[in-house]
Amino acid sequence: MPVLTIKTEGGERHVAFTAGQSIREVLDSTSRRVRSGCRGMGACGLCRIQTTTEGLDPPTLAERLHLSSDQLVSGVRLACQVKPKGNLEVTVLNPAPLSKWKTTDHCRHSFMHPRNLPAGPPPGLSTVVEHPYGVAIDLGTTHVSLSFYDLLTGEWITGRHGLNPQAEYGSDVITRLMAACESPELARALRRLALDAVGDAIADIATREGVGPEQVVKVVLGGNTAMLALLSGRNYQQLLQPARWMNCIDCLPEDTAEYSRIWGIHSEAVIDILPPLAGFVGSDLVAGVVATQLTGSGPGSLLIDFGTNSEVALWDGKTLWVTSAAGGPAFEGSGISCGMPAESGAIYQVRLHEGHENENPPHTPGSPDDPEIKIADSICVAPGLILDFNTIDGENPAGFCGSGIVDLIACLVRSGTLTSMGRFSPDVPPSGLTLLNGELKLVLTKKDVDAFQRAKGAVSAAIMVLLSEARMSCGDLRQIFIGGAFGAFLDKACAVDIGLLPDVTHAGIHLCGNTALAGCEGALVSRDFRDCLKMVAAGAKVVNLSEEAGFTDYFLDGLYLNRWPK
Repeated sequence: MPVLTIKTEGGERHVAFTAGQSIREVLDSTSRRVRSGCRGMGACGLCRIQTTTEGLDPPTLAERLHLSSDQLVSGVRLACQVKPKGNLEVTVLNPAPLSKWKTTDHCRHSFMHPRNLPAGPPPGLSTVVEHPYGVAIDLGTTHVSLSFYDLLTGEWITGRHGLNPQAEYGSDVITRLMAACESPELARALRRLALDAVGDAIADIATREGVGPEQVVKVVLGGNTAMLALLSGRNYQQLLQPARWMNCIDCLPEDTAEYSRIWGIHSEAVIDILPPLAGFVGSDLVAGVVATQLTGSGPGSLLIDFGTNSEVALWDGKTLWVTSAAGGPAFEGSGISCGMPAESGAIYQVRLHEGHENENPPHTPGSPDDPEIKIADSICVAPGLILDFNTIDGENPAGFCGSGIVDLIACLVRSGTLTSMGRFSPDVPPSGLTLLNGELKLVLTKKDVDAFQRAKGAVSAAIMVLLSEARMSCGDLRQIFIGGAFGAFLDKACAVDIGLLPDVTHAGIHLCGNTALAGCEGALVSRDFRDCLKMVAAGAKVVNLSEEAGFTDYFLDGLYLNRWPK
């Protein structure tokens, strides 16, 4: 896979890309975006870069209109017009202002296709919108993700994802719910943070892509129940009452006109909030079930939407069993002293250095378009134990995101530095294992390992409880679909080795990216997708883990860092 080298004052960055992508698209996947205002059509002339001309197609008409002959001779080009086929070095001449939002790579959830013709704009608008757009939104605990669509053609335009600013009130949903219950002022603050984040992302898209936010006439939003309740400000207190967890929480907004005003979209825009199923089983899971076509995949199909509140669905061929597991924020890199979200600089891949190659199974990338491992650096964490790692965007390491933590723990178990019970070898000091000891110090402590084991144990127990309800065994599982930002970089072999995932063949494990957002997209642009959501929700059976007698035993078994039994 070719590599784009981005030259900056602070050094060079290397980004692997798929041949055929424009340089603008490659830059948009990083924090080094180039200024733009025309959706990459070459009309604005803003996205100026400098590069060599060897091996590139000649300047396009748009480039000859916006750039002088001297500029073209010196290697100045428009990033949206250049589609390199091989390695290339570029300097960004007109960088975009730094933004908290990153452009989404749509191939991460391109497995979902609308089942019918585009639904088009909603009827009944009092004014004619010549070019109507729609927005799909996944309001997650850690991340907020959006997709922008042309409603006339059903074409995906662009997407954004960024951190949920509500995190300042707690990294997990329970902490945020407790904060909201403390006072009406805190509840309003949490609500406004989420609303403003969505509005900010829409404004970022509109500014950069050269469209007016008032052209947005339809919005579909999904999320876990807590996020939806905090967004509407309704009945979030019920989620702290276990007796309510099996019931549908009435948490949809009574009036969405305020949303339109805050987001700056069309005043008559249809805003469709997908209802949650029950308790902590939100509309994000239902959307993921339909997007992955789980109930059409045959018996023994499992969907795990990893997150702070992980949700699990099992299809036994007749019934869809669903539940949620409060594993904590470890899968999002939070609650871990050396952890961080999956952002620039996060270590997302770890491998044992050569010399341990027999203990390193082949890499199993998240999608066919993923690059092979390109090692960014190595660290010596103990005598004879060297780990190679790779960071998101090739930035200097700043911490480990969820997939990096999975790889790290798998490597430590394989090397004998960590036992299957989660205990360090005797030569590791009580303070923990030092992973980086330079300007930035990263340490993995026993407390960190415990937090990961608890999150893993909760998900394992959820899977086992659903299998028990369906009268199935681990051997009956045929396919596992992984959703969430955590799954975008997850290495299947590492996940199976430490028992995070059941031991099925790698061909049966599908890393699907943001399945919740994909489901919201389907409801936005497909005529019959919404009916499918209602049908799935009506037939699902919710399981409350707190009422299951075997949950504790399953949880304790799930703490071990070894493969699932056959």
